[in-house]
Amino acid sequence: MKRIALLALMILAGGTFAMAQIGAAPATDVLGAHLNFGRGCAGCHAPHSGSRGNGYSPTTTLANDAGSYALWGEDASPLYGVTLNFGDNGKYVETLPVGISGGQPDVSGIMLCLSCHDGNLAKGAMMTGKIYEASLLNSGYGANSANIPTLLGNDGTAAGNYNNDHPVGAQATIGCGGTYNWDCTVTSAGKIQPGPKMSQFITNYGFFVSPGVINSKPVVLCTTCHNQHSMNVVAVKQTSETVASISGGTNDEFSTGTQTGLPTGNYTTMFFIRAPYNPVSTNPQSNQTAQFCRQCHGGESNEMSGGTAGTTF
Repeated sequence: MKRIALLALMILAGGTFAMAQIGAAPATDVLGAHLNFGRGCAGCHAPHSGSRGNGYSPTTTLANDAGSYALWGEDASPLYGVTLNFGDNGKYVETLPVGISGGQPDVSGIMLCLSCHDGNLAKGAMMTGKIYEASLLNSGYGANSANIPTLLGNDGTAAGNYNNDHPVGAQATIGCGGTYNWDCTVTSAGKIQPGPKMSQFITNYGFFVSPGVINSKPVVLCTTCHNQHSMNVVAVKQTSETVASISGGTNDEFSTGTQTGLPTGNYTTMFFIRAPYNPVSTNPQSNQTAQFCRQCHGGESNEMSGGTAGTTF
């Protein structure tokens, strides 16, 4: 009888664990706020003629390479060649490329994002500085909250302030070894090779982020953490890739945890985070948002601390 009761308890616990971690199918379009009040894909990608095709009328001459990369429909030219100082009082310096057509990682991974989300230089884009997508957001997003800043460089502090934003760019490298990083190594091609503890973390949670590669080093870009094409759900799929080497630089928005031990399924996320991420989880013991940060900040992980805790949803 005790064996049967124990088995039933284990089955119930396993079922509860699965239900707790795999979110329900989203009721709203996965583009979420990037539906742009009905404009959808064309809000960023102009099928014809780039920014000119979107009817953009800048105060300065539009760059000749407008729309030449990803059919980009916003004018990124105010950001060409600009130097931005991110994080820690400007410690992380990023000089953006001088054009949009080169296809460098910081074009697709930073500049295109800032052409909408920068409120200091690229003011001609669509963002207004406040969260305006309340009707598109799922419950729990704080739809009744007002005046939530959405712009970098103009967030209500000093104009041009990027010092309080997470570093991105060539100097925002993902390190290995030492006190604050994973027990990993970086290859000459900029790939991350996990050590035993990082491999265990990947089994417990995964490696969902998509690092860029600049100067043969893995770096953090906007698209490292964010999938601009899905606001509220991440589809976790098992792949044939091994934990031996984590590729960087693809910035593939459809890459959903190329290495993870989580069960296959659709998981709740927020803010276009490209991994399971739910800070309004009803479980007070949930550590999923902390796990997301630990993908790069391995020194603060359970595994590097000798702990055995996995991921709790």
